[in-house]
Amino acid sequence: MARTKEFDPDAALQAALELFWRRGYEATSMADLVAHLGIARASLYATFGSKHELYLKALERYGEQQGPVVTEELSAPGPALPAVRALVRRFTDEASCDALRRGCFVTNTAVELAAHDADSARRVEAAWGTLEGALTSALTRARAQGELAADRDVVALARMLLVFLQGLRVIGKTGPDADLMRDAAEQALTLLD
Repeated sequence: MARTKEFDPDAALQAALELFWRRGYEATSMADLVAHLGIARASLYATFGSKHELYLKALERYGEQQGPVVTEELSAPGPALPAVRALVRRFTDEASCDALRRGCFVTNTAVELAAHDADSARRVEAAWGTLEGALTSALTRARAQGELAADRDVVALARMLLVFLQGLRVIGKTGPDADLMRDAAEQALTLLD
């Protein structure tokens, strides 16, 4: 007879996400996960596989939680350019007020693992592709609605914003200077005029 799990795998995955997000992949050992989740090592392996597999599942969970928020913000009915501006300002505020200096889990993964871990790199690229797609769609709508000049290259603008937003997140982890980030964001937003 199979034993029933003595823990909630969904809650354990969320707790693992929080620990990886705060500490990073390399700085989080299996012993740390066992202690933080309160689950036996064998149960962790049986449920999630290796530490790397657990990390990738945590990264996927993060994407499921964060991705739809941005897409909803950028696809709301009405003028599109104010939504793009609001998103840039929200990312700026989050980066400059991140007292825990957690940053973005996807950006953290890109910095720590993507250069040498193909599985992580694919997930980072997918997340950034989703953000770029949402930005491109919003900017295309803005151009069609006359909010953005007809000759503007919306793909290039979306890519510039993607790179800028990821840079904000990296700078935010280093000891954010709110004025520096807000000044940079407002300068980036002038490209949408």
